[in-house]
Amino acid sequence: MTEHQGRITLGDDIVAELAGRTAGSVFAPGDAGYAEAIAAFNLRSQQRPCLVVAAAGAADVQAAVAFAAAHDIPVGVMATGHQPFPTAEGFLLVTTSAMRTVEIDAERAVARVGAGARWSDVVEPAQEAGLAPLNGSSPLVGAVGFTLGGGLSPFLGRSFGWAADHVVAIEVVTPDGVLRRVSAEAEPELFWGLRGGRSNFGVVTELEIGLFPVASFYGGGIFFPAEDVEAVLRAFPEVVRDAPNAFTCSVALLNFPPVPEVPELLRGRFLAHVRVTHLGPDEEAEKLIAPFRAIGTGVLDTVGRHPYGAFALVHSDPADPFPYEDQGTLLAELPAKAVESLVESAQVAAGGLVTVLEIRHLGGALTVRPADASPVAARDAEFSVWGATVGPPEVVDAGMAMLGGMIERLSPWSTGLTYMNFAGRGDRAEDVFTAADLERLEALKGQYDPRNLFRVNNHNIAPE
Repeated sequence: MTEHQGRITLGDDIVAELAGRTAGSVFAPGDAGYAEAIAAFNLRSQQRPCLVVAAAGAADVQAAVAFAAAHDIPVGVMATGHQPFPTAEGFLLVTTSAMRTVEIDAERAVARVGAGARWSDVVEPAQEAGLAPLNGSSPLVGAVGFTLGGGLSPFLGRSFGWAADHVVAIEVVTPDGVLRRVSAEAEPELFWGLRGGRSNFGVVTELEIGLFPVASFYGGGIFFPAEDVEAVLRAFPEVVRDAPNAFTCSVALLNFPPVPEVPELLRGRFLAHVRVTHLGPDEEAEKLIAPFRAIGTGVLDTVGRHPYGAFALVHSDPADPFPYEDQGTLLAELPAKAVESLVESAQVAAGGLVTVLEIRHLGGALTVRPADASPVAARDAEFSVWGATVGPPEVVDAGMAMLGGMIERLSPWSTGLTYMNFAGRGDRAEDVFTAADLERLEALKGQYDPRNLFRVNNHNIAPE
């Protein structure tokens, strides 16, 4: 192994040694398949690992981690690559996208989920048992990364809380190459730290997560035209004020590009997308969203009774990879002045470079802090604001400058922290954890990863 200007070059014999110990594939730069192996959903994430291990199972992960530790090579982990992280090179990348096994234990209401499983892999078999996970808005996002980032479900979160708090057990390969099964009873401190600390302490190979008896919901999305955007923003606080926990609502301001991939009805338009989910009676849901109905008829309306398996239609997240940057913040409240700020942002955003600006209601069970609560720093927030900009570098850079200004204007009502799964490329551990949790996480890091081997593709926690 040689190192030149921060770049690590591994000899063919060393690479062959690792390949001989793994059932999956091993790629070095220049190998056929290397480019595909490092490709992330976010096309702005340009990573340059010196070695990629496409793990077929936990044994491959153990071999990869042991190899990296022996050669003092930093380790990063990727399943789908949705969240942007700083560009990195000279590290060993473990990809888990092939590890998509899912087993449903209906009697225990628990799903055993492989490291590469996407929400679509989990929801379908869970629904066959009349159960649902605390999943995200997109069926393509990795279930493990989402959950270990806190797990804010826009469907069930207000009813049942954070997905990280409903993890039953975790199988993880720690920096010493040992495969451990941790839980509230077995290595409880590591169990606590992983449920928020993500890959800072090792590579999670499997999760056992709680499921809930939900088979359908009343909800969907309503797209309102540009002339109604201000009215939608002003109605939003009224709709969510005193709303039951079974009801979840968000509003996204969207600049749809004029491209064929976008439905003609939405193409090239600036719209407000109201997203709602209700686990109670249909009539109650309609009463709750009456202020939106009073605004007028939407351009497109998918609100109705749906099987839970149709959850993707609520947010209608994109299915194909694209280049983007994002940024978020958490708000303790949304008073009239904050709404005015959002209205001003909407006026700036209309037809501009900010692709999406979403305001999501939190509260409900998301504020609960169990005795063994995971280190999720969003429990004191009532709202999440998140935005993204999409396109070529010059467009994204200009859009992010505009988005940053919008986020900054909301700072008087911010908690000062960001929900981890909505954190941007430049955010640090200090931005996503409370000071008390970070101190505890740093001590845990010093215990399990004192060399900070796991410092790539995460909000890195430095060892104490």
